[in-house]
Amino acid sequence: MRNKNVVFITQAAMIAAIYYVLTWVSASFNLASGSVQMRLSEALCILPFFTPAAIPGLTIGCLIANLTTGCVIWDVIFGSLATLIGAMGTYLLRKHEFLCTLPPVIANMLIVPAVLIFAYKIPEVIYAGVNVTYLFTAVTVGIGEVITICVIGSILLKILKRYRSVLFPIAQK
Repeated sequence: MRNKNVVFITQAAMIAAIYYVLTWVSASFNLASGSVQMRLSEALCILPFFTPAAIPGLTIGCLIANLTTGCVIWDVIFGSLATLIGAMGTYLLRKHEFLCTLPPVIANMLIVPAVLIFAYKIPEVIYAGVNVTYLFTAVTVGIGEVITICVIGSILLKILKRYRSVLFPIAQK
């Protein structure tokens, strides 16, 4: 008989480590931060579909990755919060395979642009005399999130479903 707490902590730690490594891979290609970002690690945001251990795993992985890739404190805090909110949303929508990919996209589209504008002072985008910086940044962040979560994450979800009983043997449904 496996101890559920040990399995939970082990899964969370492994997810955090994989998130961290994939963020560093993305950062090495200059894709992990900025107005246009495509963190490969964000594909893992589908993991709460399989196990609640993914919620702390993704959050801690994001926190450590943000701390070590040169993010400012506001990005460390609010970027990790966006990941936490997205992961919780994915877990809550785990009965709906496609919909479960949307919470991380929405959380990041709402939170990350404000961080980029406030903390990194990204240049303003003016269209027809109106400041559309937040909207423009939400779209660019959203495009990266859709690619990594809705496309790559959905492919990952389909693959992992085949091995669900091996990888997540005592995950609660």
